[in-house]
Amino acid sequence: MIEPSIQFEIDAQRSRFHLQVAGRFAAPWTVIFGPSGAGKSTMLRLLAGLDEGRLVRVALHGRELSDSARGLAVRPGKRQTGLVAQEPSLFPHLTVAENVEYGLEVTERARRVQRVEEMLALVGAAELAGRRPQELSGGQAQRVALARALAPAPMLLLLDEPFSALDGRASDALLERLQAWVAANQVQTVMATHDATDALALGAEVLLLEEGRQVAQGPAAEVLAKERERLRNRLGS
Repeated sequence: MIEPSIQFEIDAQRSRFHLQVAGRFAAPWTVIFGPSGAGKSTMLRLLAGLDEGRLVRVALHGRELSDSARGLAVRPGKRQTGLVAQEPSLFPHLTVAENVEYGLEVTERARRVQRVEEMLALVGAAELAGRRPQELSGGQAQRVALARALAPAPMLLLLDEPFSALDGRASDALLERLQAWVAANQVQTVMATHDATDALALGAEVLLLEEGRQVAQGPAAEVLAKERERLRNRLGS
C-alpha cells in the first residue's frame, strides 16, 4: 500500500494577495479550512497545475511533479490529478455520460461505458446519463463533475467546496460514499472548505489557512476546537 504524502512549497502573488505556504500532507484525506479569501481555491489550483506562481514545488509519493521553470505545480503529461471546482465546468455540447467519459484513456468501448456507469452510480447520478449540462440543477452538475474527476482514477483528488449546491443530508451521504471510495482506491484527497462540519465529520487532518498563511495543521478535533465549540453553542441556543 502506498503511504500518502504530498510535499509542497508555494509562493504566489495575486494583486495584493500573497499566498505563501510550505509543508506536507501525510493523511489520506486533508481539509484546507479557512474563511473566504484565505487562499484555499488558489492553493488547490496551484497544486493542480492550473495556475502559476513565483515558486511552486510539489511532490506526490516522493515523485517530483513541479515544472519550476514555469512556476507550475504539475508538469504536462504527469498530472494524474482530478480537480472539482466550485463551479462545475461541464462541456455543454456533451451529454452527462460523454462528459464523464471524456478523460478516459481506455480504448475498449465496453470498459469505457462500464466505468462511466460505475462513477455515475457512485455519485448518485445514474439517471442523468443522457441529459445535457443545461438540463441539470447545481447539485446535479456538481455530482457529474465529481464523477468526471474520479473516472480516470487519479492519484490525487482536489476538491474545492464540492458539495456547496447540495443540501446537508445529500452532501453527507455523498461525502460518506466518496470517503469510502478514495480509501479503497488509495487516492490522496485534499478538500477546501469553510464548513467545519465537513472537516469534523471526516475526522481528517486540517490545514488552517488565514490570509494566505498557514496558521495551524493537525487533527480536525484539535485545529478546529474553537469552531466546534461555536457550532455547539449555536445548535444549543
